[in-house]
Formats: sequence, structure tokens, C-alpha cells
Amino acid sequence: MPLSYWDIAIWLAVTAVILLVTSEMLSQHYGGIDVPLDRLKLRVVAVAVVLIFFLLLGIRAYLGFGLP
Repeated sequence: MPLSYWDIAIWLAVTAVILLVTSEMLSQHYGGIDVPLDRLKLRVVAVAVVLIFFLLLGIRAYLGFGLP
């Protein structure tokens, strides 16, 4: 069964939340975590995913929530 438009939007929202939480957990304020990930790039990707989600949500609102 293929993914619907709304399924992809929900998947993007969940992915964005996971990326944002991960970037915060890797923050220097929590200290002691030595992970070889670039926090800035992770945060930029998370914000980009959030913006794509908001774009899809805006399109969905423009077309109407009642449409399949």
C-alpha cells in the first residue's frame, strides 16, 4: 500500500522532532557526550525538514483537510 500525502507529512514531522531532539541532546550544555556528528549540520537538516512539513501542511490547508 503506497504512502499517502498525509502519511508523508506525518513522517516528516516525526523525523524533524527526532532530529531536533538529537541535536539538543548533543548540545554542549549536556556535556560529556563525545559523538562525531556535526551539530550545526544536524540542526540545519532538522529545520529544513520542519520547513518542508510546514509547506506540505500549508498545501493541505489550502486544498482543504477533508480531501483524501
